[in-house]
Amino acid sequence: MSQLKKNSFTLVNLGGPRNRQEIEVFLRDLFLDPYVFDLPLWEPLRKFIARYIARTRAPKVALTYESMGYGGGSPLVAETEKQAEALSHILQKKTGEEWIGYVSMACGFPNLRDHLIEENAPSKSHIHVPLFPQFSRSTILSLGSIYQNKIGNCPVGKVGWVDPFALDPRFTRLVAEFIFDFMNGNLETKNFPHFKNVGRIPRWETYHLVFSAHGIPMRLVEKGDRYVTQLEQMITEVGEFLKNLGFQGQIYLSYQSRIGRAKWTEPNTKDILSKLGGEKRNIAIFPISFVSDHLETLEEIGVELRDIALRAGAKSYLRIPAFGTYPKFINLIADLILESRDKKRNTDCLCLRLGGERLPSCHLD
Repeated sequence: MSQLKKNSFTLVNLGGPRNRQEIEVFLRDLFLDPYVFDLPLWEPLRKFIARYIARTRAPKVALTYESMGYGGGSPLVAETEKQAEALSHILQKKTGEEWIGYVSMACGFPNLRDHLIEENAPSKSHIHVPLFPQFSRSTILSLGSIYQNKIGNCPVGKVGWVDPFALDPRFTRLVAEFIFDFMNGNLETKNFPHFKNVGRIPRWETYHLVFSAHGIPMRLVEKGDRYVTQLEQMITEVGEFLKNLGFQGQIYLSYQSRIGRAKWTEPNTKDILSKLGGEKRNIAIFPISFVSDHLETLEEIGVELRDIALRAGAKSYLRIPAFGTYPKFINLIADLILESRDKKRNTDCLCLRLGGERLPSCHLD
């Protein structure tokens, strides 16, 4: 890609196949990443296993993607492009200047590695926005490694980089307001895929609210990953904001999307939903670690986990969407972009403090 225009930003997400042909490439990128597919094995053997898993899982995963109605792929890239377009508009309104938005994915296409050249590195004139609210070795530290390999340093924490924002009070308040708006029929259908506004939910304030996060292997936690503690603190703060909005029900934090036999973060969302379903509860579930709807929200939460809850006996089951182009979310990300241009240089390494590891080419060195 050629040198970027003045006032630009890049939204960085995990990625998803845009069509059936990209599924194996996406899975291969995913499992080849040592921070995502972290195994205590000789590296050539780990990579061999990663490629084997990608090749053998692709046909099975293709059936699931086909059922979603997006041409055999995931809507994540298209949804991220919508967010970039919305951000460009609001940034122009806030600053009176033109803003160009780009989208890059850690896995699949458009690939971050193709986008990263020296001229495109994070700076005051080009802001990089990882769309991961919480820090994890499998997301932010993984990105840091990609940047290190392409531009010579890990930019996490530097000017031009939007840091994880899960514990920003503006964000925890926004999460509560978003759930309130969903429950009261205030969301606009156009801002979310596979969503229909059904109006105010009767007795919404008594629902059992499950915050479902993408799980990670406990091996990452043992290496110093603070993902779980961030989520626990975040849920506590969101819960307080929800109480102020009238919510009286119970709140739960659980983890989904487990792969393999290794021990992962618990409790598993399936177990929580089975228990609540058996108690004949009204259940609402929100994807606390995602900002765009895709396979894990539309299919896993929207179909698989719904069926588990209802078969167990749940009275009702509500899937709250990810943020999409929810105006308050877009406005906050725009503010974070502008703030990242003038933020003070971090004096500690976020990767070390939140992920347990300092990369060799940390920008602080």
